[in-house]
Amino acid sequence: MKILDRIALILTIIGGINWGLIGIFKFDLVAWIFGGQGAIMSRIIYTLVCLAAVWCISLLFRNTTMLED
Repeated sequence: MKILDRIALILTIIGGINWGLIGIFKFDLVAWIFGGQGAIMSRIIYTLVCLAAVWCISLLFRNTTMLED
């Protein structure tokens, strides 16, 4: 797995956890850490998570083979 794939996967997982917190507890962790949903850092994080999720779509269509020892 390439490093960009790993970064995208990590950001997507973080985004999923944040959405879970919003859905279950009505608590936006990213907004809480960076000072609200409108704060520039929050918007940057949301944009990075979005781009990572779009990148992860490509993982579904890649032809990968597992090598067995």
